[in-house]
Amino acid sequence: MTNTFLSRLILITLICAVATHATANTIYVYEDGNNGQKFLTNIQQNANGAKKFTQVSVTYYPDTKLHSNGNIPSTYNPTTAATPSRSANRNSYDHLIRAAAVRHGVDPALIKAIIHTESAFNPNARSPVGAMGLMQLMPGTARDMGVGNAWDPAQNIEGGVKYIAWLQRQFANRDHVIAAYNAGLGNVRKHRGIPPFRETQHYVSSVNKRYASLYRHDTGIIRDGTHLAMNQSFNPPTPTTLQVPSSSGVQNVSITYTPVSYATPQNPNVGNDSGRVYIHR
Repeated sequence: MTNTFLSRLILITLICAVATHATANTIYVYEDGNNGQKFLTNIQQNANGAKKFTQVSVTYYPDTKLHSNGNIPSTYNPTTAATPSRSANRNSYDHLIRAAAVRHGVDPALIKAIIHTESAFNPNARSPVGAMGLMQLMPGTARDMGVGNAWDPAQNIEGGVKYIAWLQRQFANRDHVIAAYNAGLGNVRKHRGIPPFRETQHYVSSVNKRYASLYRHDTGIIRDGTHLAMNQSFNPPTPTTLQVPSSSGVQNVSITYTPVSYATPQNPNVGNDSGRVYIHR
């Protein structure tokens, strides 16, 4: 076996291995200027350094769930997105959604809107491209998120929410997070926003409509008066007074609460609305 053939065999093997990794979605092939050897990396090289590399190719590998046959799932239809789900399971997983949301700092209303759009709350759903379960995890994504059994609702939701949390660290824009969940992080970065795929554009619109009209105020997942970073409406607490120590003893002060508005939250999470407390003496 010649060195050239062996090198090509190793290169093909590496491509196949890297392509299955959900988060290594951009693969660069470089050629060493000194000896002509090729190597793969998911890190873009600095061509201005002491070592000169020539970029041979760059490929975006799929962590995407795009349907290659061009058929868009009916759950991606923006015109019917605001219609409540008829599934008997639509509230069966609220406790799992709440728990995963708190663990990973993801808005539970967003999680439920994604589940509705991905699988219509069917834990046995399987797409033509191999996505599995409630949150339609691709095999590579499930493996990367530590999911042993993607058909188990608890594991599926845990893995899907963990993946959303990871995407939130990559994108500040919620629409880009949603688009990446469908089309893959590589495609969103490549197009610097929502990709120009009709399926993904329908998907983003459907998730947002379900989020706003069905799940933003869903008491099954929003408990104990908890408000979410993505929720826009919030009624501040009534101004009150507080007794604080002073040089002359105890002094009554007036407390008001002014909410802080975040147009595009960096990492939407579960918690009380952020705000500043002002004390007026």
